[in-house]
Amino acid sequence: MMKNVNLTNEAKLRRSALFREASELPLSPGVYIMRDKNDNIIYVGKSRALKNRVSQYFSDTVHQIKTEKMVSSVARFETIVCKTEMEALTLEASLIKRHEPKYNIKLKDAKSYPYIKVTVADEFPRLTVTRKRGSEKSTEALYFGPYSSAAAVRDIITSMERIFMLPTCRHEFPRDIGKVGSCVYDQMGRCSGICRGRISSEEYKENLKSVITVLRGDIRRAVAELTERMSDYAEKENYEAAARCRDSIRSLERLKERQNVVASPETERDVIGYYADADGVCAAMTLLVIRGGAVADRQDFEFGAERIPELGGEHSSASELISLLYSSREYIPHEVLVSFELAEEEKNLIAEFLSERAGHRVSVRTPERGEGKQLTELAVDNAEHAAEKYKSRAKSDLETSVKLASMLGLEVVPERIECYDISNLGAEHITAGMIVSEGGRLKKSAYRLFSIEGKSAPDDYAAMSEAIRRRLSHPEWGDFPDLILLDGGRGHVGVIKSVMRESGCEIPFFGMVKDEHHKSRAIATEDGEISIAREQSVFQFVYRLSEEVHRFTVSSMHKAKSKTLSRSSLTNVKGIGAAKAKAVMSHFGTMKNLRSARADEIAEVRGISEANADAIYEFLHKNEN
Repeated sequence: MMKNVNLTNEAKLRRSALFREASELPLSPGVYIMRDKNDNIIYVGKSRALKNRVSQYFSDTVHQIKTEKMVSSVARFETIVCKTEMEALTLEASLIKRHEPKYNIKLKDAKSYPYIKVTVADEFPRLTVTRKRGSEKSTEALYFGPYSSAAAVRDIITSMERIFMLPTCRHEFPRDIGKVGSCVYDQMGRCSGICRGRISSEEYKENLKSVITVLRGDIRRAVAELTERMSDYAEKENYEAAARCRDSIRSLERLKERQNVVASPETERDVIGYYADADGVCAAMTLLVIRGGAVADRQDFEFGAERIPELGGEHSSASELISLLYSSREYIPHEVLVSFELAEEEKNLIAEFLSERAGHRVSVRTPERGEGKQLTELAVDNAEHAAEKYKSRAKSDLETSVKLASMLGLEVVPERIECYDISNLGAEHITAGMIVSEGGRLKKSAYRLFSIEGKSAPDDYAAMSEAIRRRLSHPEWGDFPDLILLDGGRGHVGVIKSVMRESGCEIPFFGMVKDEHHKSRAIATEDGEISIAREQSVFQFVYRLSEEVHRFTVSSMHKAKSKTLSRSSLTNVKGIGAAKAKAVMSHFGTMKNLRSARADEIAEVRGISEANADAIYEFLHKNEN
């Protein structure tokens, strides 16, 4: 902990002014937004009484270290008055998700979690993987997740495709029915044979209802549905359809046997376990998704020392934590169990928030005995394991950072490192990429790309200078780094020295020198090189950064080139010029997405008429029949 007496006079004056401003706030529920000197949003909070909560930050009291660090960065604040605390909680969750403030609790970036999308509006719906949850109505598309990993999603989709014999090909149905030859999956009996017309859209959609039931975690109900349909098909002497139901039932029974059963068969709960290290080094939270009595999925969330949430007490962040967790989840069960105690008022607030999101009543409780208690203990055990892994990894990362700082003669151990690389295809596509490592871990949400324009010929030095200059002109992208690494040697270090001098920044910077096999072998200074081969952990760390910045920059450059080529190919379509081609590609993102779109979907692009859409569709599919 630290006391306000350690503040400078300037800081004391600023805090005093903020305290007077906060003292004039109403005693109403609402949301407060803290901003730093660059007007970046650094913290979002909610309170049932704005005046009391906000003024407390700036009063002459003792704060936790993490709170004091945030408060010392506040240049101004703003508030939004709400009618109820529930409304404030909902707004807080929305603002945190949108702005990702520096000092708020951070769960893994929602954008990195995959979903399963079911295109229910199609005549023959498909299951696809997506990392972006759309805003379609439930009659157009359903989303399940988020799941813990892309591998977990692929395993689920593969299981559903095998159990219910869904098509895995890229053909579009019903357009391609009877127009394509039988594939190997059809010949192996792994597909229901839509392309051969062996299954109707009605039967297919009945199967899909069972798929959706399984995705919601209720295998028992899916088996019951299939059993009933099998009997109906048998009575109607549709033995082929009945056999498909029978095979699906058997596969689902085998799937259920392989599941990790931890509760009674009818149990459907989410269980949240929380563990904090006794030394205050780290904490972790584990979410166990229990469906049909089995663990359907698990997610771990780790918090470093400056991010450990307060659970319980006057300033409990449990409502913030749980609302953030469920802001991106599609399905919320009727019961959520937590391992930590909640004040009655906070528990009711969380339950109200979850119920509103779920569309049904959700209860939140901390069980004291029985099966529920056993489940929360299981979740806590998993959270403790995740925290210990985090601590071990953090210790290793810190040791590597200390070694790197020592080898480079840095005054401080680098917490934030930015790496830069240049990639080009002639003078047309010159791209600079920036990746970020914080605490030894890649922070992909902070990556940046710079399109380098106006160069008559490729010039890596000029491109790198422009990239660094533009980065330094954007403090709102986050704290300036403690260390900059450039993909290049002494020449790059030399030209960046003048950029640093112009900007007035004193950020240490070095080059990453590669050998003939394109592997980093040394760190370049303006005067020479520092070998990193003798320190294996440093070598691997620098090599990983070098490979990542190269991958990010080159792949982004190729995407830009691909988009240009795609646009130019669309200009071959009658009635489609450069502007319309750009609009179409901007809307669909990739040629693959555009090819899978129907003509009426293409016509939804602004400026594209039905005739244009038909012409584009014909152009893309003219050689398929």
